[in-house]
Amino acid sequence: MKFKTPLHSGIFQKRYKRFFADIKMGEEIVVAHTANTGTMKTCLGEGWQAMMSYHDSPTRKLKYSFEMINNGKTWIGINTSLTNGLAIEAIQNGVIKELQGYKDLKPEAKIGQSRIDILLSNSPDEQCYVEVKNVTLIDDHGHALFPDAVTERGLKHLGELLELKKQGVRTVMLFVVQREDCHSFKVEQDIDPAYCKKLKEVINEGVEVLVYQCKLSPEEIIVHKKLSIV
Repeated sequence: MKFKTPLHSGIFQKRYKRFFADIKMGEEIVVAHTANTGTMKTCLGEGWQAMMSYHDSPTRKLKYSFEMINNGKTWIGINTSLTNGLAIEAIQNGVIKELQGYKDLKPEAKIGQSRIDILLSNSPDEQCYVEVKNVTLIDDHGHALFPDAVTERGLKHLGELLELKKQGVRTVMLFVVQREDCHSFKVEQDIDPAYCKKLKEVINEGVEVLVYQCKLSPEEIIVHKKLSIV
């Protein structure tokens, strides 16, 4: 996924009130909108290089969006609003091998009162529901981790995938890792034990789990390769 316009560079100062980040551009401090609602642990360091997109819209209070940051080893994609698009592009480009062979792809597919991120299908009897999660947390051993905060919404999504699976529908939990300084993936048990327990349950019931890592630059982010799960 290429960025539509060139990104603007600055130096990260701080994040506050969850959705705001102060980023220094030259002698000016600009406030950038931060779409990521997680804790963003291991993602933010004062003085790290940050990249922002600019949006000159009269309806926007904040003209800049916080897109990525560099810790000296890797760019880290922190704009979670891009994650579904990255997954869809990777499916359409054949990168995610396990999700090939479907004629139709529908984003934000409605099931009851909720929605699943992606529906792949050939017919009403041959469907695959895919829920997508963004991953930016890592540990000291090079494992990408999820979640980075307690996620009731994520827990709810696992339950929905499990119910579909019990109805005989193929279901997949897809984790998209937006950093390159990790070599494998595992569930963060200490932060959210309930999510970890539920994920193990749905795996045992046949829900598939896939983890794919992105390659990142200020010009584009692409889903690059599969990561192992430990």
